[in-house]
Amino acid sequence: MTLEFDLFWSFRSPYSYLATPRLVQMEKDYDLKINVRPVYPIAVRIKDFFKNVNPMWPPYLINDTFRISQYLGLPYNWPDPDPIVMDISTGEVPEDQPYISRLTRAGIAAVERGKGLPFLYEVSSVVFGGVKKWNEGDHLEKAAARAGLDMAELDAAIEKDPDHYEKAIAENEAAQKDAGHWGVPLMVFEGEPFFGQDRLDLLVWRMEQKGLKKR
Repeated sequence: MTLEFDLFWSFRSPYSYLATPRLVQMEKDYDLKINVRPVYPIAVRIKDFFKNVNPMWPPYLINDTFRISQYLGLPYNWPDPDPIVMDISTGEVPEDQPYISRLTRAGIAAVERGKGLPFLYEVSSVVFGGVKKWNEGDHLEKAAARAGLDMAELDAAIEKDPDHYEKAIAENEAAQKDAGHWGVPLMVFEGEPFFGQDRLDLLVWRMEQKGLKKR
């Protein structure tokens, strides 16, 4: 019996990026289906989040994610440009978000074409993997191609019906909230939430209790 779980994931989350290679390997190793559900980052989902966050948190996040990347042997740099347009000094996040809107909607389009996880893997490897100006040139086009997709086709589909993709994102965010957590990456198996890249082993343990088998 093939088991499955929902994966709530953000294109601005370094922890989502750091978890993704292991998620890809997990689906290869086990009789398992991962239902990819892209959501907007917390900076977009929760108004004024960065105006109210503990000031010690962002520096710790940077230090922690660099440490994890070294431990996992993954290339890692904070994205240039940041997928979220914001004033770091004030925490102000404008409504117009061209980068994260494009990425998240494209993530939905990739899921609808059966290539959700490969798309997350390839694009996040570019965004967080040290590629400067990842939004320019053909960086995203090549990443999409490696995932078996055509970025121009995805962009055209989104431009034709943006409301469709916004509705899908909103549905994912509602399901994430219903699962009992607000963060990413969030894995939800049979209604049980597992938050964070450091919960993947625990998730596998739980699924093995439910009959998860190696391929």
